[in-house]
Amino acid sequence: MTSGWLALLAAGLLEIIWALGLKHSDGLTRFWPSLGTVVAILLSFAMMSFALRSLPFGTAYAVWTGIGAAGSIIVGMIVYSEPADPVRLLCLTLIIAGMVGLKLNSPV
Repeated sequence: MTSGWLALLAAGLLEIIWALGLKHSDGLTRFWPSLGTVVAILLSFAMMSFALRSLPFGTAYAVWTGIGAAGSIIVGMIVYSEPADPVRLLCLTLIIAGMVGLKLNSPV
């Protein structure tokens, strides 16, 4: 059970990495960033596949995409100086609250 949640966390963190890789790959035209992106995608999918062995599908998918979305927003704010206005922070908080709620309500 715990290993499924850890695999899901890893899959979500890898989703942040591949989204960042897409930004740096320049439309998949730069070799190394593109290769890193593809590797991160494959590893993310592999970890998600492993997590789905023990976690409910809907919960796992929502948490996976939530980690990727929230993490990408945070990375954007820190690395690319994207706005951190109150509405954006509220929406980020709601994404995180939704993931926590799903985890707490999960039968596993």
